[in-house]
Amino acid sequence: MDTEGLSVTFAALADPTRRAILARLASGEASVSELAAPFEMSLPAVSKHLKVLECAGLITRGRAAQWRPCRLAAAPLKDAADWLEEYRRFWEESLDRLEEYLRELQEKEKTDAREGEDRWPK
Repeated sequence: MDTEGLSVTFAALADPTRRAILARLASGEASVSELAAPFEMSLPAVSKHLKVLECAGLITRGRAAQWRPCRLAAAPLKDAADWLEEYRRFWEESLDRLEEYLRELQEKEKTDAREGEDRWPK
């Protein structure tokens, strides 16, 4: 897996504005003006965010006459998801082992408690 590509992807995803832009593009292509509408920032500021997303390979820009639509490019997101999946599996397996260990401890406590009751006269 390309670690530099992952670094660029995660850096681009670190900003909530850029994540919101990607979420909007998940429902279809949009112009810069359409992407800028929900934000209280200038078009040049939104364009800078788009440039970061484009450099990370997360969006592409097309050209249709005067309209330059932005589109989501999901390949870098898949790479990031694949990388994260390895750690999800690690934590899931670790938590499963912890759960089994706790279950064993609880069973041992129950056994010890029963054995303790048998030693005392009634």
